[in-house]
Amino acid sequence: MSVTSSAAGVPPRLRAPWRHPALTLVTTCVIGPVATVLGASFVLFAVLALTPGDPVAQLLGPHASDSAREAMRVRLGLDDPLPERYWHWLTGALHGDLGTSLTYRQPVSDLLAPRLLTTLLLVGMSAVLILVAGLILGGVSGTSPRWRPLVNALSGLGIAVPAFVAATILIGVFAVNLGWFPTGGAGSGFVDRLWHLTLPAVALSIGFAAYVTQLTSAAIAEEAGAEHVLTGRGRGLPRSWIFRRHILRNAALPILTASGLTVAGLVAGSVVVEPAFGIDGVGSLLIKSVSAKDYPVVTAVSVLIVTVFVVVTTLLDAGQNLLDPRLRKGR
Repeated sequence: MSVTSSAAGVPPRLRAPWRHPALTLVTTCVIGPVATVLGASFVLFAVLALTPGDPVAQLLGPHASDSAREAMRVRLGLDDPLPERYWHWLTGALHGDLGTSLTYRQPVSDLLAPRLLTTLLLVGMSAVLILVAGLILGGVSGTSPRWRPLVNALSGLGIAVPAFVAATILIGVFAVNLGWFPTGGAGSGFVDRLWHLTLPAVALSIGFAAYVTQLTSAAIAEEAGAEHVLTGRGRGLPRSWIFRRHILRNAALPILTASGLTVAGLVAGSVVVEPAFGIDGVGSLLIKSVSAKDYPVVTAVSVLIVTVFVVVTTLLDAGQNLLDPRLRKGR
């Protein structure tokens, strides 16, 4: 008797307690993501702490005395051991205290709050564009061999064009030459913000939308050629019914995976697009803080990006379990 068959016949009350479904769910959705964020935050904190450069010299300038520099290092806690410094930062972050910016001399949370709203709006607009364009073009390419070469060529071009190149082209054509959109800034009111963020959202979404298009096209084309789909067509079943019940339903899992990972990467992609359009968001703040060696801000923004990615991938994993019952059963 094989190991699999013998394990399948073990009554649930005699199985190992760590294989309990509730414990597995808690580990997957809570313990695993929290441990990932903590580990990533410690690595980021340690890397930034060991990076060459003295933030005290950045603050006081090159002409400060040694006693003034030493007093500032003690004040900032830079003389403490690395684990102790990380523990102080972590306990403060759990209470909403992300430290004080070395450049702006303000709490990091106060710097992030207004900029985070701008970045979230940019990411939300980009996500909508990515999902709409990627799913529609991918669906057309996957179901229609006639349009597939054209869609594949466009998606390949979209992946090949970097975001900053797309931003430069969009600014030159639609903002400078045609004057349809503003050249930069995030706007003031809600409608004005949407208008200002249209070109940045398009620039940010081009490469990601092309990636989702290719994955969607491949998944739908594979399901469209399956035996049960061909059998249904041979029996005269409606094409729309076959597409909804068999093709789209079975292709939903890889499409969901590609879309979720793409949306999770938008926050990191904003680091490239925001400076190009002069948007004062989280991405621009990260670039400025890296240049100024403002370690508290860099640490907070980096951990924020990692946290968003972990949360999205955790929700993605839960969605995969809902779509495919075999994953819930551990097959």
